[in-house]
Amino acid sequence: MKRHFYSAAAGAAIALFLTSCGTGPAETGSFDRTLSVTGPIRLELSDPSGAVRITGGASDQLKIHAEVHARGWLFQDARKSLDEVISHPPIEQRAGVVRIGKDFTGFRNVSIDYVIEAPEATEIDAAFASGSVNIRNLHGPVKVDSASGSIHVEQVTRSVQINSASGSITVADLGDDLRVSSASGSITANNVKGDIRVHSLSGSTDINQPGGRVTADTASGSIRVRGAGNDVKSNSASGSITVQGNPAGNSYWSLKTASGSINLSVPANSAFHLTAEAVSGEIRTGIPIIIEEQGKHSLRARVGLPAQAGEGGGRVEIRTASGEINVRSSS
Repeated sequence: MKRHFYSAAAGAAIALFLTSCGTGPAETGSFDRTLSVTGPIRLELSDPSGAVRITGGASDQLKIHAEVHARGWLFQDARKSLDEVISHPPIEQRAGVVRIGKDFTGFRNVSIDYVIEAPEATEIDAAFASGSVNIRNLHGPVKVDSASGSIHVEQVTRSVQINSASGSITVADLGDDLRVSSASGSITANNVKGDIRVHSLSGSTDINQPGGRVTADTASGSIRVRGAGNDVKSNSASGSITVQGNPAGNSYWSLKTASGSINLSVPANSAFHLTAEAVSGEIRTGIPIIIEEQGKHSLRARVGLPAQAGEGGGRVEIRTASGEINVRSSS
């Protein structure tokens, strides 16, 4: 029993000692670098922890300002870690490629916040463990992988791809396609000229004024699309779907949810074929329709199309297993 007691006491003492050595006083500092560049460049950024802001600037310079935060850990001295990072910043330049943070994995309890001014003709490939990301006014393309933290991207000419495990995503004013994959967090996309593809496990999705096709699916969360004028495909396992726009021409809208309501708002002068099915719920139409076939929980109709229209006009297919369907005029 004495042996067990002394062993336990020794273990507790070691644990207490390691705890007391686990953290220490914080140290902060900064460094600045200006790199001369020519032509389009590729910026590869790895940041285990810290906020990042990248904006477009002069075409012949890449300006980097960094705020470094270090904290003692076990036998690692915070001041020593800070001085080492400042004296040897994790920055590498080769031809048209600039790498930031590539060899930074050896530092514990050190985080860096970056403010970067890059030429507008810059391609971004960035990976973050945690921290907010803000990117604007670049040609791109832009690719961002983030484990945790908010992401904001705007005014990018070329395509944008974002993968996030947790955190809100806001994208605005893109000149090309958008691809987003998120495990948890809200997604907002405004004024994207290209196609939009969004996959979310949990969190709301808001898409406004899309210029191309929209594909959005979620396991749990609402989906809202406003100003749609091209193809729309939306699927939700649990959550409502709301789409406002005009299914004109030969566009195809497919809106499906297992559990939740589906709301469709269209102009009074819109013209399309409508197929709706609510396995457990009602179908309500607040616009003039010509019924072709109707059941207790299903409806097939023409909206704004003459009888001889045949297969011409847009097609809208709506289905919910549990919930109601509402079709109304956006005016």
